[in-house]
Amino acid sequence: MSKYSKRFRRWWITCAVALLMSRVVIIGCGGELERVKVSRDKKGFVLDGSKQRFLPWGFNYDHDDEGRLIEDYWHSQWTTVEEDFAEMKNLGANTVRIHLQLGKFMHGPNDPNEASLQQLCRVVELAERLAMYLDITGLGCYHKKDVPAWYDELPEQQRWVVQAKFWEAVAQRCADSPAVFCYDLMNEPTVGGRGERTEWLGPAFAGKHFVQFIALDEGDRTRSAIAVQWTRQLSEAIRRHDKQHLITVGLVPWSLPRKGLTSGFEPKKIAAELDFLCVHLYPEKGKTAEAIETLKGFCAGKPVVIEETFPLKCSAAEFGRFIEESSPYACGWLGFYWGLTPEQCRQRGRIADMLTLGWLEFFAREANRR
Repeated sequence: MSKYSKRFRRWWITCAVALLMSRVVIIGCGGELERVKVSRDKKGFVLDGSKQRFLPWGFNYDHDDEGRLIEDYWHSQWTTVEEDFAEMKNLGANTVRIHLQLGKFMHGPNDPNEASLQQLCRVVELAERLAMYLDITGLGCYHKKDVPAWYDELPEQQRWVVQAKFWEAVAQRCADSPAVFCYDLMNEPTVGGRGERTEWLGPAFAGKHFVQFIALDEGDRTRSAIAVQWTRQLSEAIRRHDKQHLITVGLVPWSLPRKGLTSGFEPKKIAAELDFLCVHLYPEKGKTAEAIETLKGFCAGKPVVIEETFPLKCSAAEFGRFIEESSPYACGWLGFYWGLTPEQCRQRGRIADMLTLGWLEFFAREANRR
């Protein structure tokens, strides 16, 4: 892309942001952005004041095209964050999931990072202006180089205390904003079994560690009991400062009590500690029915959101069928946005770009139907 094209894009985005801001002001004349709450039948969500149905439809804004996390550029390139949020809004998103690393928010066990908390507040304010909702996912350790040595050295219970302090600091700043859809306690937590595990992080995937252990050894406890205790402790930390916003946790599909690998976070056992459940599901070619069966396993008397999904392992047609067939069981879907617009994907034309282009075009079409 030439420097002139880049300048034009920046000018266009600036105009788009201004237009969106003006629309929000007009909408705001009749009332503020409404908080999201669980519906009475516990099958979905409604807006607190109007009682209108709310269906989360949006993106994981987990990293940019270069693999950088939001915390890697939100200080020096704030305009990029504004542009990306405007682009996601333009594609039809009402919800954005942001991922926060503990190492960027805690200087020490009792020392929250004020600079990072202030930037989080800027993101919350941006969401308010654009009339969008945030899924705030915390405690990330995606980049191993960003994990503090002092944090890695803590034993289980002290590690949980630090995690609770993280959530207290976040909840204190975000409690008053209607733009917060939910707090997601951790991305893909799992419980260690019996053995001598020494690493808190699971294997890396594409240069990032998405799975994280909350306990290295179950000892004489059950893994599900550990998951319940941890979920309760962190939820209580949030509730000391924020009694309204919803709380959830992002679960791997192998959280169900089946043969083979399991996370220990059994949906039916942790549901009572949460306002709704999240599952990360990527349908595979020829296995849409299996993905739906897995989804059904997360229906435990609380709303279910498919917090991560993408046509990574199946065709666009199969993915469309998956979204349609999951509708009776899920009440929200979040895909991915990595900072490239459909036009930019089309211009570059790489295989990965064309896959992303197909997804973004599908997302925009579906947004118009919801």
